[in-house]
Amino acid sequence: MRWIWIDKFVEFRRGVSAVSIKNVTLSEEHLHDHFPGYPVMPECLIIEAMAQTAGILVGEAKKFQEKVILAKIKKCVFFECARPGDTLRLEAKIESIADEAASTSGKVTVEGKVIAEIDLMFSHIDQNLAGKSFPEENFVFTDLFKSLLQGAVFSETE
Repeated sequence: MRWIWIDKFVEFRRGVSAVSIKNVTLSEEHLHDHFPGYPVMPECLIIEAMAQTAGILVGEAKKFQEKVILAKIKKCVFFECARPGDTLRLEAKIESIADEAASTSGKVTVEGKVIAEIDLMFSHIDQNLAGKSFPEENFVFTDLFKSLLQGAVFSETE
């Protein structure tokens, strides 16, 4: 099973930036186990939500022809916890993109307040320099991932 940590995209500027939303709810099982009596969304899952937001942005920039995987967390700073009832706004921007890789910067806000800054690097694994081979099918951008883009507000780059 593939875990999706974002609920929907609300903005999408092809090749530039994307904004997704994640509603944190008490119905999510992991919140009951993470600090019993004080439920918070684990920071690693917020990082994964940003990786999905930024990764789809990077993948769409190349028309999903590349298999894009998270290669490195360049920067990750948390200022606040995400609690049940919070709506996370995940904002990702492409800083650079090349045939082999892409770099993104991002911030996570709740009600306009920055709770995290997360900068990531992605690898286009079909362009890897180690000469490794991967399956032909795009196992990264499945129909499930692409379905997140339904209803997104797209705009072209300026």
